Amino acid sequence: MNTAIDFYFDFSSPYGYFASLHIEKLAMQYDRQVNWHAILLGPVFKTTNTVPLAMAPLKGDYSMHDMQRTARFHNMLFSVPDAFPISSQHAARAVLWTQQQAPAKTASLIHTLYSAYFTENIDISSAEQVVRIGADLGLDRTALAAALGSEPLKEQLKAEVTAAMARGVFGSPYVIVDGEAFWGFDRFDQLEAFLKNGKI
Repeated sequence: MNTAIDFYFDFSSPYGYFASLHIEKLAMQYDRQVNWHAILLGPVFKTTNTVPLAMAPLKGDYSMHDMQRTARFHNMLFSVPDAFPISSQHAARAVLWTQQQAPAKTASLIHTLYSAYFTENIDISSAEQVVRIGADLGLDRTALAAALGSEPLKEQLKAEVTAAMARGVFGSPYVIVDGEAFWGFDRFDQLEAFLKNGKI
């Protein structure tokens, strides 16, 4: 099998959500696996001296319209949640914990958390909601709840974000495969061409 696709995302990112619905299909089509990397954009914004897209003057209004349009164009369920954007550290920590404790459930957890937020208006910044969703998927409720507040898992997530930025990651979604980086769901046509041809 070819090298894996590194897929970086933040749970508060609509474009990360859109991309998450397509990345596995692309990976399967071109005999790849997906390495899921849940990150936090907050530290990235501080490093790049930027703000969340929806909060940026002029860009914000456009992006809110574009999110809805993109979802319609690709026939994806989507609605802007009441709480948007959110802090996504609990969801990201849950992904890290699941990758260690129940790796086979990682993708299901990611998809379920994203869907809860962007289709059901569930505020996944809440640790309680994250634990409930994880438990519904068969994860150990007590162990997950304890892990979300643990210092080792907090430090691990910080290290993951630092490592992501060291690789040049500055947004969500951000894909790296065979040394080539692609930022944004609107670059997935280029990503597919690269997977198909090995170059663009």
